Amino acid sequence: MPIKTIASGTVADAYLALLAERGIEYLFANAGTDFAPIIEAYAKAQVFGTRVPKPVTVPHENVAINMAQGYYLKTGRPQAVMVHVNVGTANAICGLVNGWRGNIPVLFTAGRTPFTEEGGVPGERSGEIHWPQEMRDQRAMVREFVKWDYELPNGHVLESAVDRALNIAMSEPRGPVYMTLPREVLAAPIADFRYSQPSRHQTPSPPAPDANAIDAAAAMIAAAENPVIVTNTSGRDEGDVAKLAALTGRFAIPVALRKARYMCLPTAHPMNLGEDSDNALDAADLVLVLDCEVPWIPKRKAPREECKIIHAGADPIFENYPLRGFKCDLAITGVPGVTLPALEEALAAREKSMAARVDARRKWVAQRKARRAEELAGRLEKVRRSERISQAWINRCISQVKGDDGIVLKEALTSNDYLEFTKAGTFYSLGQGGALGWSLGTSLGVKTAVPDRLVICAVGDGSYMFGNPLPAHYVGKAENLPTLTVVYNNEMWNAVRRNTRDVYPDGYAAKSNREPLTYFDPGTRYEKAIEALGGYGEQVVDGADLPRALDRALNKVAAGQQALLNVVCT
Repeated sequence: MPIKTIASGTVADAYLALLAERGIEYLFANAGTDFAPIIEAYAKAQVFGTRVPKPVTVPHENVAINMAQGYYLKTGRPQAVMVHVNVGTANAICGLVNGWRGNIPVLFTAGRTPFTEEGGVPGERSGEIHWPQEMRDQRAMVREFVKWDYELPNGHVLESAVDRALNIAMSEPRGPVYMTLPREVLAAPIADFRYSQPSRHQTPSPPAPDANAIDAAAAMIAAAENPVIVTNTSGRDEGDVAKLAALTGRFAIPVALRKARYMCLPTAHPMNLGEDSDNALDAADLVLVLDCEVPWIPKRKAPREECKIIHAGADPIFENYPLRGFKCDLAITGVPGVTLPALEEALAAREKSMAARVDARRKWVAQRKARRAEELAGRLEKVRRSERISQAWINRCISQVKGDDGIVLKEALTSNDYLEFTKAGTFYSLGQGGALGWSLGTSLGVKTAVPDRLVICAVGDGSYMFGNPLPAHYVGKAENLPTLTVVYNNEMWNAVRRNTRDVYPDGYAAKSNREPLTYFDPGTRYEKAIEALGGYGEQVVDGADLPRALDRALNKVAAGQQALLNVVCT
């Protein structure tokens, strides 16, 4: 196998070169005193023309980790993030939690406060902060949110450590990993550093389903009158969209989207029930839960007791969730990209016996979709004429201007009704760990990966503030990443208000009609934030003007300027 050698330098030199060899194209970084060897290595690489990941200065750690996640979404390649010791790690934990629950791989790294007090060691302690910042176990801060953690002890294990980090991050179910990099280790000299290229440490193939389990699932589905698939992440791998479309179209199995995280199925697909997931359970006698952590809320709606339940996914029982008690009559371990074709093949052998049921379901689903389309059209006509802009109207207007190739990252915690998609990889609604503020950084990461595509960040006002907007808009300017941000400004945290009323429907808070800790003072001009960073900002208060405002903003984006619309809505 080919062996490469770095004749001389530091561990930091070798580390950056090795990252580039392993496909890491970007280092999204927020630097501190522990970065001295990394910065020196970058400056040296510029002089000698060494291939290293492009460094991107990100003024907030949460934006940095979200950018890495966004880049992965469109490329399938994990990227590196580096932050400053414990405090930088702390600032990035919200993004890390979302990546952990969303199975998004990131090589998340942090400096480690120098541990040498004296002795003339390169990188030893040299400032007051190096004493109070040291922790007994810095990695413990994130251990529950990563698949693997490690502290690089020296340059001798560098290749093994980097390869193991990437192998574990990319093995199913995927997720972030964490490595701390002590300053003395990075600054240490290294000679004749030898490594394999390509790597001799390969990532395991994804899990494939057991043939007997697939056969059992096919028998159960074939015998069912009204099977339903419930999913929200099956479009994580863009190729899975066509596989789900083929299976469900051929056998007339309706698909209910439970707060979809990805574009799982084209909106117009005849089996796409959209967000009508709860109602779809009413008549179901079999439910296939496809890679979905919460297929229903038992308090509100659940399948009938006699309904058969199949769970399928890379981790069908979500073993890292401390409590998850959804009924399960059959569990199939396998990524959707392998499971769906296997299930289609197994059902094909039973196609004749189920033909009558398939035909009946096809007619039933078509009628149901027609009724729902009529209902949505009637609702849209009402909101079109309403005095204040509705969030449904914002969705509709965005859908009309984005085009088939436009990418929408939606963190406005509202229904996805009226947003229509035809292509895989054009919709993301992440935040699986519940940490708000992911969409601004993630949209920048997506734009970095596909600079020629339109990227729209649709975000609620509360989530916009969580997203560290000034750092995010700074990166948009500095890295020439023109995106459109649409703020759904309802001047409140509606999710908090809604859940308070859910717990206390007749309580004092509900009767007050202005629950404490849920409302923002009106009149906040979010568009001014992007103007401070050279972007185009506009406030929209008239629904009739929203289409024209979107056109104005998109013209600015097309010309290379980032833009934001502050849409004051109900």
